[in-house]
Amino acid sequence: MTTTAPTKGHSPAVFLAAEWRWLAMVNYAVDPAVLLPYLPAGVELDEFGGRSFVSMVGFRFLRTRVFGFRFPFHTDFDEVNLRFYVRRRVPGDDKPRRGTVFIREIVPRRIIATTARLLYNEPYLTCPMRHRVEPAAAPTEAEYRWKYARRWQTLGVSTAGGEPSAIAAGSEEEFITEHYWGYNRQRSGETLEYGVEHPRWRVWRATGHRFDCDVAALYGEGFAPFLRAEPSSAFLVEGSPVQVRKGRPLAASK
Repeated sequence: MTTTAPTKGHSPAVFLAAEWRWLAMVNYAVDPAVLLPYLPAGVELDEFGGRSFVSMVGFRFLRTRVFGFRFPFHTDFDEVNLRFYVRRRVPGDDKPRRGTVFIREIVPRRIIATTARLLYNEPYLTCPMRHRVEPAAAPTEAEYRWKYARRWQTLGVSTAGGEPSAIAAGSEEEFITEHYWGYNRQRSGETLEYGVEHPRWRVWRATGHRFDCDVAALYGEGFAPFLRAEPSSAFLVEGSPVQVRKGRPLAASK
């Protein structure tokens, strides 16, 4: 698979292979102080234009394999997550490793959430979920819904359809999508680093967005003022096949 992921010197086994499709991304500038309690050791907040960002992301997980194996009823499903952006400076590397940290990830399959929590301490939550992507070839609507606290909550974007565009260099879309590492705080306090590989994506610019969510209940009161405000940007990403490498502690990832 052609990839722009900076995985030089970091090539453990592929843990997960799948397709990520129709990524609805709604992005908000936030006070960095809100993110610091979630910051794993060994990384720092990444910024664009002097601002820190979080993204609400909804997408389809398709043709999923874990260590090369497909598990019945667990290959195609939805995910909605809230994430923020970090970087790690590595001696000898000319550029920092730019990555993401998840505040919460929602999926509809309990075994997926349980496995991710047990193996990697990933902040997964299981909820009933639905999606709507219409039309599939050139979407004008992409909507993801999840049922939490007895009500359905929604993340979605509208587009003009047509062909997706290449992501412009130096744009906010590039900053949001061009992070190819994941970082996660373990129960021991150490930080796990893993590589995420995929081609450079294409996007549809959003003509509108929808975000109806009990932010305080799901993500904490600190995020509420920012996620209730107008987003800085919103777009729909075409997606592609992806590979996620097996994670390693930072001490072993240099």
